[in-house]
Amino acid sequence: MTSGNQVARGWQKLSSTLVSQARPAGQKGGTSINYPLTRGSTVVFPTLEDFRHKGRERYNHEYIYGAMGTPTQHELEKAIATLEGGKDCQVVSSGLAACTVPLLAFMKAGDHLLLPDSVYSPTRRFAENTLKRFGVETTFYPPQADSKTLQALFKPTTRILFTESPGSHTFEVQDIPMLARLAHENDALLMLDNTWGFGIFAPFEHGVDVSIQALTKYASGHSDVIAGAITVNTTEHWHVLRDAAIELGQLAGPDDCWLTLRGLRTMGVRLAHQSQAALQLAEWLQTRPEVETVLHPALPTCPGHELWKRDFTGAGSLFGVVLKAGYTQESMETMIDALQFFGIGASWGGYESLILPTSGSLTRTHEASTDGAGPSFRLQIGLENLEDLQADLEKAFSHLSLKR
Repeated sequence: MTSGNQVARGWQKLSSTLVSQARPAGQKGGTSINYPLTRGSTVVFPTLEDFRHKGRERYNHEYIYGAMGTPTQHELEKAIATLEGGKDCQVVSSGLAACTVPLLAFMKAGDHLLLPDSVYSPTRRFAENTLKRFGVETTFYPPQADSKTLQALFKPTTRILFTESPGSHTFEVQDIPMLARLAHENDALLMLDNTWGFGIFAPFEHGVDVSIQALTKYASGHSDVIAGAITVNTTEHWHVLRDAAIELGQLAGPDDCWLTLRGLRTMGVRLAHQSQAALQLAEWLQTRPEVETVLHPALPTCPGHELWKRDFTGAGSLFGVVLKAGYTQESMETMIDALQFFGIGASWGGYESLILPTSGSLTRTHEASTDGAGPSFRLQIGLENLEDLQADLEKAFSHLSLKR
């Protein structure tokens, strides 16, 4: 199978599941297509015994109190758990919360955490600041380290090996089954930020214990929702996670949950188109004289490409571009300002195209695969006409200038 076929195939196969999840049960007189929106804080019960009984049902997605989740949130949680292939899911207030809540849930003072050096920068800051204050030690590892290198970093106190594959700025694909084996041999959990691979990478089939999603991205799809999700596959992990989420007051608002459920309906068709367009644009960029390399997991030149072919059923809409060494950061930023169809923005996964520098002062990235090259940026490819996007980039490239 060619990469071009593989990038969209997983999304196409997912569409029937996306359309059928979280639909209302049959009712006399007809059924609405979408699950109804429920807003509420206080929930009243007919008897005190009913109230007490419901209070003991916090692990069963029951409607107990608004701060523990509404029926709309619970239906979204069931849908995400199904799509991730897990047992239970907790929806939280943001993608960052989806990273931080399980770290707080499964770690304590004196524990040790392994994070990839290319990890999402807010997750990095949380480890370097908040977790450090709480007595958790963090070691950053090269994202493509082999098993021998990684094994040397484990300590008796290591509780979590955290992964982000592909890296959202550097796009290297990690060997998740190998990481899972190492984590479990060292009595640690494997946590994966699976946002790029939502729906096209089956985390629990590859040994992941906790899978993390920024629902802000592909799932909601319209750049108007902030939400996250954490999925687990055992009752033990679910009880730990659910208790921590309740204690931390973590949930998502019912309107955001409803919008995300609506966004899920079209995620398959959106990403089938966007992933194909992203690959076509990535292949065109490879031919440009200004470009040193394109960091797209479906391209053989991307670190971890063989792992992507082995483990993923599709590709996302986000990838990176590294310019040749003769171009300056300032020149690249002038090029970015000249674009018309690409918004300058930090998120991705929506219907609109975006660009963001991944070198210079805006972000810290792991540079192992791009040493000696020029500045870099990442592209999120939306639903615009591909020819318009290509022409926009071609015109903007004329603003690049070489060092003198």
